[in-house]
Amino acid sequence: MKKIEHIVEAGIFNSRWVLAPFFIGLICSIFVLLSGFARELWHLLTHFKTLSETDTILGILALVDMTLLANLLIIIIFSGYESFVSKLDISNHEDKPGWMGKVGFSTLKVKLISSIVAISGIDLLRTYMQLDNDSTISLEIVQWKLFIHGVFVISGLLFSVMDYLTSKSGNNH
Repeated sequence: MKKIEHIVEAGIFNSRWVLAPFFIGLICSIFVLLSGFARELWHLLTHFKTLSETDTILGILALVDMTLLANLLIIIIFSGYESFVSKLDISNHEDKPGWMGKVGFSTLKVKLISSIVAISGIDLLRTYMQLDNDSTISLEIVQWKLFIHGVFVISGLLFSVMDYLTSKSGNNH
């Protein structure tokens, strides 16, 4: 019976590797994002003389938005892989980011919601800046975006409070 238990436990433990293709997929999605970033940057560089101030700002906000999303993906890939699959053997690498190995699942949730709030805020700013130029943006769309952004902000605050309370209690799981 002990041998069967060991086999089952080994199978459960090794099943964590099923997550590895998800992280590889996220790495691929960064390249897709890079392609969109390059297209937007190329558009800004080749049309900068003809773009209005608003269009220039909107293009730059799109670049910032994609950069934040790429940063978020890197954090999810690194900390998710380390938390759920296997430790990365790069402890002595000179370019190892300072946050690596320090971002646990709890901190990851707070960073995730913070990034979502920032991305949502940028989208809201883009919507606001397009109001004069785009007649397809209705008041209802703006209200929904404000409501959704508010939900993200409140969720972020609640996650932060929960993370703080968890760290104060000494229970960091």
